[in-house]
Amino acid sequence: MGSVSAMASKSIQELEVLLRARYPVIYVVTWEEGRVEEALAQIARRREKKLYLWSIARGLQPYGSPLEGKRRADERSTDPAMALDHVLESMENAIYVFRDLHPFFGSPAVTRRIRELASYLKNSYKTLVIIAPTQQIPIELQKDVTVVEFDLPDREDLGALLGRTLSEVNESTGRDLKVDAESREKILGAASGLTINEAENVFAKTLVLSGRLSAEDLPIILSEKEQTIRKSGLLEYYHADTDLGQLGGMDVLKDWLGKRSIAFDPEAAAFGLPAPKGVLLIGVQGCGKSLTAKAIAGFWGLPLLRLDVGRLFNSLVGSSEENVRMAIRVAESVAPAVLWVDEIEKSMSGSQSSGSVDGGTSARVLSTFLTWLQEKTAPVFVVATANSIDQLPPELLRRGRLDETFFVDLPDAGERREIFRIHLQKRGRDPEKFDIAALADSVEGFSGAEIEQCVIAGLFDAYSAKKALSTNILLQSIKDSVPLSRTMAEPIAHLRAWADGRARRASSITH
Repeated sequence: MGSVSAMASKSIQELEVLLRARYPVIYVVTWEEGRVEEALAQIARRREKKLYLWSIARGLQPYGSPLEGKRRADERSTDPAMALDHVLESMENAIYVFRDLHPFFGSPAVTRRIRELASYLKNSYKTLVIIAPTQQIPIELQKDVTVVEFDLPDREDLGALLGRTLSEVNESTGRDLKVDAESREKILGAASGLTINEAENVFAKTLVLSGRLSAEDLPIILSEKEQTIRKSGLLEYYHADTDLGQLGGMDVLKDWLGKRSIAFDPEAAAFGLPAPKGVLLIGVQGCGKSLTAKAIAGFWGLPLLRLDVGRLFNSLVGSSEENVRMAIRVAESVAPAVLWVDEIEKSMSGSQSSGSVDGGTSARVLSTFLTWLQEKTAPVFVVATANSIDQLPPELLRRGRLDETFFVDLPDAGERREIFRIHLQKRGRDPEKFDIAALADSVEGFSGAEIEQCVIAGLFDAYSAKKALSTNILLQSIKDSVPLSRTMAEPIAHLRAWADGRARRASSITH
């Protein structure tokens, strides 16, 4: 790993400021213990301090000792309470780094010692630094602990790593591997969001598999991001194999998305354009809201992440809020990306009465999510979908959190014709051999999903009768179907009335 002195990240600067200001207890949220410890070692040298590391496995050890990692554990200091007592009693001008101390916060003795340390260390030249991959701070310590979310490597850090990797390979093999400027930018963009170790591993993996590092190897690098997402357990990774051409109608929404497709380019930022925040899609079930989320990612060539809000709600008090923060961190780490929050009204509907139902958990989760929407700077485009407005949190509709609210209505005659063409072509049929106009007229009030099911039902009927799919077979399958707009006419009418004047229509033709 390279020198941290070349990494002028805000996190490192913030750490040094806090240490100089004698903040007693600093909680660093990161997976990269090594980077933080190396940064602290350099800060300690500049400030003429000693640096000690603690873990449950090795106890308290001096940083950089030649025997570090080989010497036997100091059994007296493997106990966290005893190690904290040592920090309290020590007279050294030192930084004490405790790795993964958070599982011991359930011990009253450990929590109490940290509180006492916080009070004592304010008037000393010692600092307690806790490093953990997740933020779990008990309420007793919230006023005594300062949290720093350590930045992932930026493009400069990754660029330096790429350069070192190529140099080491060339030196050891006698080759002359190089990466042209355009490929280099694409590789660094693909690796953005990975830790130094993850990036180092995937660069090595790419060299083993292809013998080079080029733009053609981006799928190998992106697969590492997919692993990062899957390991989080809170987000699902979707391969964006859909584009806007597979969406019938929605010309206004498509035009809006097309104008914003360039907003993730560096030139757009230089022009003064901010990255788009996202959209809320409200509409009738089966009208393509979920398909739109997939199509946006495919159209923009970005990873698609689906947030499973149900997984956020954990029975442990405080875990749900931490889960949403972790999901946000994972999404930002792989940015630019599209974050899809499906049926958001169901997951957030209990926020108003949350205090009496779940102790306020839903309200706190919603607040955390909305605050992030308002303040986020990472290029994560949020696509939130909803089928009902009655359960929708009103705070979500406020301007500034998302760029636009679109209402996706049932398709009109022109859109229905387009949908038939898409699904017939998708299944290897020539739309010109069908009476598309008659088919479109017969499915008035059908959603796009219902039209697709009519095509599938017609295929089943044709196959069982050993006939070619025809207009008549499709018309019969349509006749046998009852659309949702008939069975739920009143709720759909209510939704349309609400959308009139409150949301922008996804299609230019109104009903």
